[in-house]
Amino acid sequence: MSSLKAIRKRIKSVKSSEKITKAMKMVAASKLRKAQDEVRAARPYAEQLDQVVGRLVKRLEKQSEAPHPLLDLHRTQNRIELLVLTSDRGLCGAFNANIIKKAQGFLRDMARPDRDIRISTLGHKGYEALSLGSHEIRTNYDHILEHPSYLKASEVAEEVSKAYIEDNLDSVYLVYNEFKSAISQKVVVKRLLPIMPAETEEDLTDYIYEPSQKELLDHLLPKHLATQLFQSFLESVASEHGARMSAMDNATRNAKEVITSLTIKYNRARQASITSELVEIISGAEALA
Repeated sequence: MSSLKAIRKRIKSVKSSEKITKAMKMVAASKLRKAQDEVRAARPYAEQLDQVVGRLVKRLEKQSEAPHPLLDLHRTQNRIELLVLTSDRGLCGAFNANIIKKAQGFLRDMARPDRDIRISTLGHKGYEALSLGSHEIRTNYDHILEHPSYLKASEVAEEVSKAYIEDNLDSVYLVYNEFKSAISQKVVVKRLLPIMPAETEEDLTDYIYEPSQKELLDHLLPKHLATQLFQSFLESVASEHGARMSAMDNATRNAKEVITSLTIKYNRARQASITSELVEIISGAEALA
């Protein structure tokens, strides 16, 4: 009987877990629809701005001196900052693990005795994992993805660009999950600074700048950097909801399988118990006869 009681208790426990994972899947699916719409709405602008700035930089790279500090392509990469964009919460499958693995691979590949690499984490899960390593964590932007906004992206962009302009950094990279679909995300390592020229073989003639080249670049380049960060925030949020929905769907299916297996086990044990009691009754009756 104690075995039957233990199986019943286990079935009840798994059913409770199934209700939780099913509810979490529905919540993630609801949030994913909104996040998908935001990604699709913002992506064309971010991609077009990236192309415009890339072609502009391509035109300017022929100049002997960089026309703006954020376009200085001649610095040796001795001081690097890696921005690692993860979630603040778990229960989203391999979403965070893949980013952390990619970041650790980047740190190994870029490691050199004369090179200083520091990390800034955007998300608590990244901070938890990477703070145990040997590289310096400059700062952790906690809860930045709970309500992603262009203002938050601008603050991060301003902070890293200021360090770059003041010659405290030589390059800045970002690792994050790019949203592909509800069941697919791609881990991307993107170089944010210096801003890279477009990869084109076209013979690009320069523009006539109005009011001036310097004023235009002072306004456009920080905006471009903030837009790239904001787009990565939106991509990461959508990827997280998609990964959580898939993980909870798998967990719900697994719970159903466990319940089915335990129910079969319970019925067999109950049948064996009833058979054993019948055998005892029959044996007792025969002994009295």
